[in-house]
Amino acid sequence: MGNCFSNSGHGQFAVGGSSHLPNSHGPNEAVDGFFKSRGYNGLSYQIELSLSASKLRDRDVLSKSDPMAIVYIKGKDGSLLELGRTEVVLNSLDPHWIKKIKVTYCFETVQTLLFRVYDVDSHIDDPETKTLKLDDQQYLGEATCTLSQIVTDPKRSWTTNLVAIANSAEPTNSNKLGQLTVHAEVEIVSKTTAELTFKCSDLDNKDFFSKSDPFLVISKHAVSGATIPICRTEVLKNNLKPEWKPINLNISQIGSKDSPLIIECFNFNSSGKHDLLGKVEKSLAELEQLYSSEQGENLFLPVIVGKDHQTKVLKSQLFVEKYSESIHHTFLDYFFGGCEMNFMVAIDFTASNGNPRLPDSLHYIDYSGRPNAYQKAIQDVGGVLQFYDHDKQFPAWGFGARPIDGPVSHCFNLNGSSGTVSTVAGIQGIMTAYEQALSNVSLAGPTLFGPVITCAASIASQSVAANEHKYFVLLIITDGVITDLQETMDALVKASDLPLSILIVGVGGADFKEMEILDADKGEKLKSTTGRVASRDIVQFVPFRDVQGEEMSVVQSLLAELPSQFLTYMRNNGIQPKTQSSTT
Repeated sequence: MGNCFSNSGHGQFAVGGSSHLPNSHGPNEAVDGFFKSRGYNGLSYQIELSLSASKLRDRDVLSKSDPMAIVYIKGKDGSLLELGRTEVVLNSLDPHWIKKIKVTYCFETVQTLLFRVYDVDSHIDDPETKTLKLDDQQYLGEATCTLSQIVTDPKRSWTTNLVAIANSAEPTNSNKLGQLTVHAEVEIVSKTTAELTFKCSDLDNKDFFSKSDPFLVISKHAVSGATIPICRTEVLKNNLKPEWKPINLNISQIGSKDSPLIIECFNFNSSGKHDLLGKVEKSLAELEQLYSSEQGENLFLPVIVGKDHQTKVLKSQLFVEKYSESIHHTFLDYFFGGCEMNFMVAIDFTASNGNPRLPDSLHYIDYSGRPNAYQKAIQDVGGVLQFYDHDKQFPAWGFGARPIDGPVSHCFNLNGSSGTVSTVAGIQGIMTAYEQALSNVSLAGPTLFGPVITCAASIASQSVAANEHKYFVLLIITDGVITDLQETMDALVKASDLPLSILIVGVGGADFKEMEILDADKGEKLKSTTGRVASRDIVQFVPFRDVQGEEMSVVQSLLAELPSQFLTYMRNNGIQPKTQSSTT
């Protein structure tokens, strides 16, 4: 929510940022529900952390460092779980990062946070920060504190010197590494979002051989009195009368419509020293009035005359060309209105899993009670999603095996039925059907995803035709490299228009690079053989081996994108939550 940009690239100013729908990255209610289902009901709040730094080391030869910050939370065993990364700010030793890092503050838990700052290779062309390999970046320093240290401060702010990693070759004098400041704010969720289009007139020209390259920065006042940036526009080259693309501001980012906003207009410089062309201070309500009146507001510059701080009113003006408000419903709004999320599962029975009767098989059933990777994925993911399914009748399939006296099937009913009824009752029903199937089929191959995705998509399509208020989630658990990649991509492109998300868990030690292609997290949308592009990302892939040993991490990793995928489908199709009265 604190990571708002206009709907275009902003690579000249920072790399690694992104523009999201409001509330799409709010509290993950699905994960919260999982904790509560296991008896965890502690006092907790969603906290947003805003980061800034000063006097960082300059690690670049011909320019300044391009810093990015990463926030981790420490486990009791000393392990680190990454909470998030800021964007990269180019050519700055005093960065104010816009992207906010979210963490759930639990009253009865000591939560130790680790902040690390890196200088990112500026030759990288607008990367997604989550894909950056940290070993390839230059380390600038780190700091550690508890979350309670920040939130219990009267100003909800914490500043400290950056230090070097213990036993490293970095300088030991912390004064040479710079300082880090962290502001904490309790997240206040609002469903109202304002869309604004700004333009300026008669801007001052700061460039010798061309015109100014203006962009806007919108900030708010923190409790400490500092200003925290919440939004930037794109940079418009050689333009003294710019009109920027629309930006979205959620009321939660601001506090209220009457909270003052600082709108600053800068001339972009590649050195990182941007010229202030002027500023105004207006609340969202006052910006709405500017739009209604069709009047401009003169920019001003702060000046010092003697010992007095004064303002110089400029000829330049700021206009609000468009202003509108809309309601963006939350994930839970739909379920309060009776929407269902139906869980489906497809299990890989190919021979590469190994003989189920042998302990080294991925399908080996340990009757001492220790679940194999397939069972654990079903229990953990199903344990969350079952609460959103009213009748708890779950379609369950297998693929890549030969049923008794039959050919290899790439989509057979896990319950043994040869008809159209593929459902089983509850999570235990899936577990029982899975164990029975291991005795009733012969493992074969190859690994094909297309048939099970098509089958799931067919159920979702029938639900749309019946005007049902449902969304479907297919969990695919697999051990191997798929052999129908293009056919799978074709099926996913078609399914992207349906109320369907697909979660893929990779078990075992196979090379899962093709799964990363299906999961469009790196920004490349899937294309079908006809050239059609997926309307949205519906796949989330997690290799089980990467998250073993971290309690809840499989669930959190898989479900991280599910609320936003769900909301994107609903908003793309203009589907509103039903009211309580309409569902009774």
